[in-house]
Amino acid sequence: MKLLIYSHFFAPSVGGVETSVESLAQGLLGARSPDMNVTVVTQTASATFEDDAFPFRVVRRPTLTKLLVLIRDTDIVHIAGPSLAPLFLAFLARKPFVVEHHGYQAICPNGLLTYLPSGAICPGHFQAHRYWKCFRCRNCEVSAVRSLSSLLLMFPRLWLVRRAAKNVAITRHVLERHNLPRSQVVYYGIEDPLVKGSSRLSATNAVDTTFAFVGRFVREKGIPILLKAAHHLAKEGRMFAVRLIGDGPERAMLEGLIRRDHLENHVTITGYLRGQKLTEALSDVRVVVMPSVWEETAGLAAIEQMMRGRLVIASKIGGLAEIVGPTGLCFAPGSTDALAECMRRVLQEPGLIDALGYEARMRALSLFARPRMLDEHARLYRDALEHAATSASQDLPQTTIR
Repeated sequence: MKLLIYSHFFAPSVGGVETSVESLAQGLLGARSPDMNVTVVTQTASATFEDDAFPFRVVRRPTLTKLLVLIRDTDIVHIAGPSLAPLFLAFLARKPFVVEHHGYQAICPNGLLTYLPSGAICPGHFQAHRYWKCFRCRNCEVSAVRSLSSLLLMFPRLWLVRRAAKNVAITRHVLERHNLPRSQVVYYGIEDPLVKGSSRLSATNAVDTTFAFVGRFVREKGIPILLKAAHHLAKEGRMFAVRLIGDGPERAMLEGLIRRDHLENHVTITGYLRGQKLTEALSDVRVVVMPSVWEETAGLAAIEQMMRGRLVIASKIGGLAEIVGPTGLCFAPGSTDALAECMRRVLQEPGLIDALGYEARMRALSLFARPRMLDEHARLYRDALEHAATSASQDLPQTTIR
């Protein structure tokens, strides 16, 4: 089977989509799918990255003509996020295509389901045909011309997505939000890091607990809420530390909040880390906080930390709450007091860290194992090919025997 995976963003870019696509492409070439031939197509430049390190072929920034040739030469197309060009070309070439929804681009012009004039969660204005609200929302960030353009492009995108052989949602929340035909849930899957020789987490230190945030410093991640909660605890004289691991456009603002609230002795920013440096920065961390204020589709970072047996404190919102389930501590999104209470509870009852951390790891091993993800993707590709073959035979003109 020839599989083409299209991902607008890919390594060396870093993010949940890039990580999941690389893991999927590499895993499908293993013994679990010996008949699979995988090509990854992306619009991300390689920079100094060596594509020869991958066991699969990588094609970067192809022209539309080249992309059409690649699609015609494959059996099935997997589109990681509903990018319009591969959707249209796969439909034009009459190739079965699978669309995996890592965000809300198929039902929201800004892809976040956040209504920017107010910053509130969008109730689904595009799906309810309130297009003037979509225009107004996008116009908060871009010009009126670009806002209108992005709105108009939503119609062919949704039309094509509805004709996909399969629509893949990464959580049940995403499935229900999109309400698309031929949909199924396939959770992210990752390798068990504790099997590969990684040391298990050290025993909890009840005297000085370190809370960490891992991710991009962007508005929707809600990091200021974590800093405000830390400010409450600092005023109470609590002993704790907060480590912000990452970087992004909000960094200067966050540094300003730290200085304003005199949190320098409690909060540190490491910058963006990966590999061994990330492992070292998390070595003494037993609690990870995810204070998102938008409807996270899943939260790959939460899965990674749960797999390592860490306690996750998360906003009770979107797919993030679904991922964490009953094995973490959840709080009302945007509520500084509620987050502070969760952190306070951990400081007062340090035994929760090990107890819930263990439960989190068991949940991750059960639901988010990489072999399960690979098997489910391979199976849906076969189903999509069978569906396409059946549809093609039904479209053939019927000959009447007299």
